[in-house]
Amino acid sequence: MHTLLIDMDSVICDLMTDWHNQYNKDYCDSLSVEKLKCWESEKYIKPECGTKIYDYLDQPGLFLHLQPLPHAVEVLKRLYERFSILIVTSSRTYAYTEKEQWVEKHLPFIGKYNIVFTHQKDKIYGDLLFDDAPHNLKAFQATGRHAVAMSYPYNEEVNVPRVDDWLQFEQYVNTYFNEC
Repeated sequence: MHTLLIDMDSVICDLMTDWHNQYNKDYCDSLSVEKLKCWESEKYIKPECGTKIYDYLDQPGLFLHLQPLPHAVEVLKRLYERFSILIVTSSRTYAYTEKEQWVEKHLPFIGKYNIVFTHQKDKIYGDLLFDDAPHNLKAFQATGRHAVAMSYPYNEEVNVPRVDDWLQFEQYVNTYFNEC
């Protein structure tokens, strides 16, 4: 059975909207994911915020309230019938527990025991990585394995297959593994 490694933030769930909304409220700004042309969010915010933009990721409750991206849950249910699925995510402070709770609520068929917390996703065994972070996509691809990007402006320079949503990802996976 093939193993799919699936990122959580901005792939399964919508982190950017809640994260940016909190910053926008506090700094009277209009940051959105469409404005991010590279991974470093601090390049797109007001100077007085600086790297404090990442402190929002430490706020208790942030990850508990994130919404699944459209079709993520239904597609993961279908894929789970044919593939071994691990959720691979990195985290800060409170988010470890909150991410486990989020998976238990939205993806109980996968469950919290199938979450791997790591900043080095290329070190985890799997046949395919679905992620949005440029450094994860590049590192995984460098191992000779297959990476697919959830398409965002900040990862456009990475030369991997790209999908715009979960239905496209499902179609891609079905085609890819039928050809292997």
